[in-house]
Amino acid sequence: MVIANDDELVKLKEIGRICANAIQVMAAAMEPGMTTRELDRIGRKVLEDSGARSAPEFCYQFPGATCISINEEIAHGIPGPRVIRAGDLINIDVSAEKDGFFADTGASFTMPPVKPKIERLCRDGKRALWVGLNQVKSGEPLAKIGTAVGAFAQKNRYTLVANLASHGVGRSLHEEPAELSTWPDPSEKRMMTEGLVFTVEPFLSLGATWAEGGDDAWTLYADPKAPTVQYEHTVVATRNGPVVLTLPDERA
Repeated sequence: MVIANDDELVKLKEIGRICANAIQVMAAAMEPGMTTRELDRIGRKVLEDSGARSAPEFCYQFPGATCISINEEIAHGIPGPRVIRAGDLINIDVSAEKDGFFADTGASFTMPPVKPKIERLCRDGKRALWVGLNQVKSGEPLAKIGTAVGAFAQKNRYTLVANLASHGVGRSLHEEPAELSTWPDPSEKRMMTEGLVFTVEPFLSLGATWAEGGDDAWTLYADPKAPTVQYEHTVVATRNGPVVLTLPDERA
């Protein structure tokens, strides 16, 4: 969507904050021995207590309130009986709707102890996200985001998963501009307009370049198999740069 007035921005910031709060509360509650279903219930409660509803559940009948992906799973993991264990790499993706407005955010976490290379991957995944966010400015090409993230990945000897894209969001979970590459894409010719709302969500990996489906209709896996992280914010393009919508309350 393109924001038309201040009221819309206020509503988007509200749902963005709710999504960010849910991730923060889930991450704080996460511990070895917990199932992903138990973790999902915690996220659901944050959403419902805030008057929001899960976007993937509402829009696509996803079997859970949040997406929780562990290790070889890199996106759209279904909450269930899988137990979180020490050494795991866990991605939490929360998207939700309130009052007709949507936001989407995600982050990867470790359950110590993990190898130093995984800690570095998480650190650099956050850096890659902000490299992309810092390219957001109305009047600039959308392709600048993927070009900058790609240069960062190459410099630091990482790969990017090139079929999991960013997307427009705001009045629905997925809308125009669709399929925003967070990797170098010479075919991307679109521009960032004032007030454009979209996600930035690079998938940084120690070797994977593609996401493949598995036995269920949802979960995606790294191909080739390699540790992969995702960090995501919903953002508004303005003439002064990015306005990040998915920031938590200090008290969350």
